[in-house]
Amino acid sequence: MLGPLTIVHNGVPLDLPASRKVRALFAYLALTPHAVGRSRLCDLLWDVPNDPRGELRWCLSKLRGVLNEPGHQRIETTDDTIRLDLDGCFVDVLHIASAANEGIETLDLPRLRELSRHFAGDFLEGLEIDRSPHFNHWLIAQRRRFRSCHAAVLEHLARKLPADSDEISSILNAWVGLAPFDKRAHLALLATLAERGQIVECEEHLATAARLFEAEGLDFTPVREAWPAIKNGRQSTAAGHIYIPAAPRIDLISPTTPIAGADHHASLAVMPFVLETSSELIRGGLADGLTHDIITRLARLKSFFVIARGSVFALAERNIGPEDAGRRLNVDYVASGSVRYQQNRILVRAELVEVRTARIVWAEVFDHKLDDTFLILDEIGDRIVSSISSEIELVERNRAMLKSPSSLNAWEAYHRGLWHMYRFTRQENELAQHFFGVAVRLDPTFARAHAGLSFTHWQNAFQRWGDYARESDQAYAAAGQSLIVDDNNPAAHWAMGRALWLRHRQDESLVELERAVELSPNFALGHYALSFVQSQSGDPTAAIGSSDHSRHLSPVDPLLFGMLGARAMAHVRLGQFEEAAEWALRAAARPNAHAIILSIAAHCLALAGRIDEANAFAVSIRKTLPQYCVDDFLATFQFTPDTEAVFRQGAKRIGLA
Repeated sequence: MLGPLTIVHNGVPLDLPASRKVRALFAYLALTPHAVGRSRLCDLLWDVPNDPRGELRWCLSKLRGVLNEPGHQRIETTDDTIRLDLDGCFVDVLHIASAANEGIETLDLPRLRELSRHFAGDFLEGLEIDRSPHFNHWLIAQRRRFRSCHAAVLEHLARKLPADSDEISSILNAWVGLAPFDKRAHLALLATLAERGQIVECEEHLATAARLFEAEGLDFTPVREAWPAIKNGRQSTAAGHIYIPAAPRIDLISPTTPIAGADHHASLAVMPFVLETSSELIRGGLADGLTHDIITRLARLKSFFVIARGSVFALAERNIGPEDAGRRLNVDYVASGSVRYQQNRILVRAELVEVRTARIVWAEVFDHKLDDTFLILDEIGDRIVSSISSEIELVERNRAMLKSPSSLNAWEAYHRGLWHMYRFTRQENELAQHFFGVAVRLDPTFARAHAGLSFTHWQNAFQRWGDYARESDQAYAAAGQSLIVDDNNPAAHWAMGRALWLRHRQDESLVELERAVELSPNFALGHYALSFVQSQSGDPTAAIGSSDHSRHLSPVDPLLFGMLGARAMAHVRLGQFEEAAEWALRAAARPNAHAIILSIAAHCLALAGRIDEANAFAVSIRKTLPQYCVDDFLATFQFTPDTEAVFRQGAKRIGLA
């Protein structure tokens, strides 16, 4: 599919039908991993024909003539859906997409060379279809996607080839040609030419590239300023490989961190969503409003750098696609999407791409009944923001785990700390504390690293893994440092709210936690912490609401067991023991649930009269904590005397009194 569509069987190219729609139908089915409804295919390829389903049947009959083999029907129809069976087939773009999902940066040199040979041209060259806007939109999106994959393959080939390789010049020239506004490509090419003494060629390239950037209204200064160091040989090769420097990022939302340090933090551009109509894709209206909302909410989370809306909208006005925009802005991730009205429903499609590897990190379609448009878009915005945030955190944590501990920068050390923190064992908590400590030493202005350090001390106190008073003081001190660094960071107020709870200052704790969610309404851990505090001695109904909202924002959160457990305790305070038991069971079923969560389940099940199930949890707890009893359970929390009496009743039924 890279270049003109070609199908080869036993080494012989097959004659394909002349109809572009037959070829387009084949390509779309090949790239769609699931069965597709006939109505969707009719909308995709036909602009209100007299008989779209009849035309679809005709196209399918032509495909069957080409693809079906004796005893093997590759066109599968079930009910009102169609699927293409590609078992035993090799498809170039599927092979490349699989490599991108695996991680292009992880591939060795032979595999990168093999992938690069598949890029024989643009995706489905010459297959545009008049009056089929939805197909053409899909086609353009796929072309952008595979161009980005090609650029990623070329970049990582350049990284891994020896600097004196005969291939390197052609690889770098191809990269510059494919991504002409990627500053890293220009810097890498200049470094190679300078290493070979081709200074005149370097200066000619600089002049040509500068005119190209200026014509597009882009800043070429970082490349121009890097040239003297490259020319003087201070930035040529490293360990025998080509030097590919990081270009400075521009126009980032970060009130507390200077741009000079931007290369130490993940960054994101959210490109304007488009509105899909029956005839075209347009900008503006609700799609633009949704984009503005997502950018603002992500910026308020302060988890990573977010490109300002002015830059992304300016690029979109020039019809620059998301992947290209991501490379021009030199960001790590780019999000994009579309809005479509269909009868009485609204469909919002969104995806997140890792720019340097062209890997789709996350994609989802939100399908809602169209009751109140603004409320629906607000809810969808919540889901998109929380999904983007959690997926970036996950990728960054996993990437940090692959690096040598001695080579981590502050951002990477912080995410390495998160990875260990979410294991919820004493040993892993100590490792998390170490890496958060590394992060704050490397960057004392990193508010979230101070908050992470506070969390580890909080865990030591809560789990009784250390001296309660000392760990509480340290949790409070680290939270205070986080606030000093950035009083507008929701994580800083979250850490302080939890630290104040350890000190039995509930009212002050709630003030800090409410401030955290006021600063960022999409901060799931802030809503969870509110639920945790309210579930013990505050408003149990409010605790249930906060628990539900935290799970809505982050449905697969590492602290999901706590969100569920807080709701269970709130139900106990409301006298709803059966509901408490069900929520506690869900909490205990989480893979990282610790002994305190199991204890919540044991007590709630006992209160619901489900003694056998409660006893099973009690036995499990005492395998690791032989002397554990209800006094330990109650000392962990801050219940009112009436609620303590209720839990003691449950403990008596299962021998934990």
